[in-house]
Amino acid sequence: MNDVILPYLTVILAFAIIPAALVFACTWWIARRINNWSLVDVVWSYSFALLVALALPFATSTQPGLQSYHLHGALVIAWSLRLGTHLAIRWVAHLGHEDGRYLEMTRRWGAETPRKMGIFYAQQAVATTVLMTPFLASAQDPVPMGLVHWAGAAVVALALLGESIADRQLAAFKADTTNRGKVCERGLWAWSRHPNYFCEWLIWVGFALLSWTPHLHAIPGAICAAAMYHLLTKVTGVAISEEQLSRSKGAAYADYQRRVPAFWPWPPRR
Repeated sequence: MNDVILPYLTVILAFAIIPAALVFACTWWIARRINNWSLVDVVWSYSFALLVALALPFATSTQPGLQSYHLHGALVIAWSLRLGTHLAIRWVAHLGHEDGRYLEMTRRWGAETPRKMGIFYAQQAVATTVLMTPFLASAQDPVPMGLVHWAGAAVVALALLGESIADRQLAAFKADTTNRGKVCERGLWAWSRHPNYFCEWLIWVGFALLSWTPHLHAIPGAICAAAMYHLLTKVTGVAISEEQLSRSKGAAYADYQRRVPAFWPWPPRR
């Protein structure tokens, strides 16, 4: 076990936490200069592709053929680039209007904002490192593709498709000016109030399956999937969105809440 754990911890240090710390330190400096702290969301999303690219050449495979970490890494990069590009386009389109979450932080922290944002950005570096551990586990304890890995890949592919569809449906709804003040109930949004967050969590379930190895099993991936579920439903995703949408949509959103589940998809109720 030690011949797996020790290299695994070394890779975490060398190819995750140090680069992540440098990336988020630079992001903090740029965000402060342009006075737009929401840049961190874009960088956080792209950082996974960067860290996988740094770690892949140092994977410890001595076996021929397709290994689980090959497909795992490719899917993490695909997810990272899709999400990062989606957020980057939105960030550029609203460059003069910072995200409401960061405006609230700035209002609360006042003159302490740069220092506290520095702590917040450092926390993002740590979170990125922790969430990289499933891939680093599969890269340091390689195994040929098996049924569990193919199942994980299928879950990730399905969830990426669902997330893309949900994003497009919401974008099309918002682009129609006649929908101002209304609640999107099209397609997947009729089954869940937050289908994008549900699909995001499913992606991490798929990553957990892809991370299964003979020594570390899927423990790092299972921990990360559980953490993402808690964050998406209780901390950042659903919790913050529900509060903002209830304020902005009023009675229309209250009716939507009554009929459509917050996270787990269920057939529409009228």
